[in-house]
Amino acid sequence: MKGEELDKKADREETARYFQESSGGFTMREAIVEAQRCLHCKVPQCRKGCPIENDIPDFVHEVSMGNFGSAMKIINAKSNLPAICGRVCPHEKQCQGHCILGKKGKPVQIGKIEQFVADFDTKMPLISEKISQKTRGKVAVIGSGPAGLTVAGDLARQGFAVTIFEGLPEPGGVLMYGIPEYRLSKAVVRAEIKKIEALGVNFVCNCMVGENGVTVDSIFKEGYDAIFMGTGTDVPKDMMDTPRSTLRGVSQSTYLLHNFNAYHEGAMSRDMVPLQAGQKVGVIGGGNVAMDAARTCIRLGADVTVLYRRTEEEMPSNKEEYGQAVKEGVKFLWKTAVEEFIPGKNGRLAACRLNSPEGEKIEKFDRIFLAVGNKPAKRIVSTTDGIEVDDKGYVKISERPYGMTTRRGVFAGGDVVHRPQTVVMAMKAAKKVAQGIEQYVDAIKLMEDVGLDIPDA
Repeated sequence: MKGEELDKKADREETARYFQESSGGFTMREAIVEAQRCLHCKVPQCRKGCPIENDIPDFVHEVSMGNFGSAMKIINAKSNLPAICGRVCPHEKQCQGHCILGKKGKPVQIGKIEQFVADFDTKMPLISEKISQKTRGKVAVIGSGPAGLTVAGDLARQGFAVTIFEGLPEPGGVLMYGIPEYRLSKAVVRAEIKKIEALGVNFVCNCMVGENGVTVDSIFKEGYDAIFMGTGTDVPKDMMDTPRSTLRGVSQSTYLLHNFNAYHEGAMSRDMVPLQAGQKVGVIGGGNVAMDAARTCIRLGADVTVLYRRTEEEMPSNKEEYGQAVKEGVKFLWKTAVEEFIPGKNGRLAACRLNSPEGEKIEKFDRIFLAVGNKPAKRIVSTTDGIEVDDKGYVKISERPYGMTTRRGVFAGGDVVHRPQTVVMAMKAAKKVAQGIEQYVDAIKLMEDVGLDIPDA
């Protein structure tokens, strides 16, 4: 290896130390002791707080006795991504937020227990799931984010042959390319995907549906009975109504996160990450993407301020992520909106004119990263007849069979339908759609068996 390549490798390794996963997991003893705190409520509020209604008291009880294999089997019945959910779910708003022990200030740490069980299963495979014969139907899944992986895993367990089409070089979607390493290790994502692959799910990467002749119609021609769109909202919203929003130095937070993750993996050089140490950075937004961008910039040596137009109480990000950002040195300006981006030399950003509670003021910034929301891409809708969207570009679906679009046989779920939400909320919607796909394909097969003619989709 040449000297320059060795220097780059050493630089990546040095940077990686600052981006190691920050959510320290439980040891075996810690997991058992924490699980033994559970009161086994007759009406478990924690289960009500979980969007996918995970059987939390049951798997926690198994952990309390050291039965990790049994705990994993219970978790698998409801969740395809437990190691991920254990790390990135907003537990304080969901399961843990509903734990009755939380009234005394110390709820059972359900997320960390789930994370421990899933990680332990990865290191020492505890159970071997019975692989169903893939005779019930053939389903294509477009996109391998949380929704796509959930649909694929659920249908594979129910005897469907499932193929996931992913436009990027590696599956995982936002889990792989959009969440920083310190919050969700890529090794964890890859391990979860391997478990889904072990169910018999096939992955086709570097295949962007809606481009290069690959369309919904061409997929149907390959003999698929149904297609699921789990394409998320991968087009970031801009601030075109704000003067000079196209200045050099005004970028999307998702661009920063994607490029840094690629650099971290060795797929890009450091100069492709749009930030230099010592720069003064503003992040516009108050969601999880804004927190991810701000904390990434801090780790890259920047001076970071989050600009949010509402109050701290109204901020939609996970409270834990916000707390970590404050702890790491991120500053916050509340009720603050950018009225104008101000240029300096060579058409680069130099400052912003802000509207804040203290009145109008000019604040210097070297870089601004936008985290003001995403919207769906139009690749699939624009290349497919019959899929209706609302005025914001989100796909319309039916209640019966749940998740089917206005194009028969094409289903959709997750952020492309329900607006950007959390990983587990995308999973919740996807599980309902998977049931809708089962009903639809079974009905079509029954009609074929009794000799009824079915027009092309």
